[in-house]
Amino acid sequence: MSVLAPGTTVGSFSLATEDGERFTAADLQGSTTVLVFYPFAFSPVCTDQLQLYERAISELRDAGAQAIYGVSCDSSWSQKAFTEKLGVSIPQLSDFEPKGAACEAFGVLHEGGFPQRALVITAADGTVRWSYQAPTPAELPAVELLLEGLRGS
Repeated sequence: MSVLAPGTTVGSFSLATEDGERFTAADLQGSTTVLVFYPFAFSPVCTDQLQLYERAISELRDAGAQAIYGVSCDSSWSQKAFTEKLGVSIPQLSDFEPKGAACEAFGVLHEGGFPQRALVITAADGTVRWSYQAPTPAELPAVELLLEGLRGS
């Protein structure tokens, strides 16, 4: 399985927000959205990734990202503790229940039951504009890569 390719319409999925609300494909409509799929809250590379993207948030927004979300199969409670510990503002979306269903819909569910490290940029019409999946969950995609995706370079 591989990450959804550019031009693909995002299908049905449901993730939980920190407040227990549902985040679905309808929430992607009308804006350029970056979904940052990461394997595990509190793991070293995931910690580095969210902190790196947080430091670059203004630059990412200047390049066209209207919304940025982290996505993992961790519970919303774990994600909340994770972002509080890191001091990051990137909202988190939980694929905990049913575990991995949304990650599977995006083509990023690892056979171990966690998301591959992947980036998906959706266009205002709900299609994938750009996507990237790291060769391994241990590889951190550079901010420059995400900026290239946003700029269409």
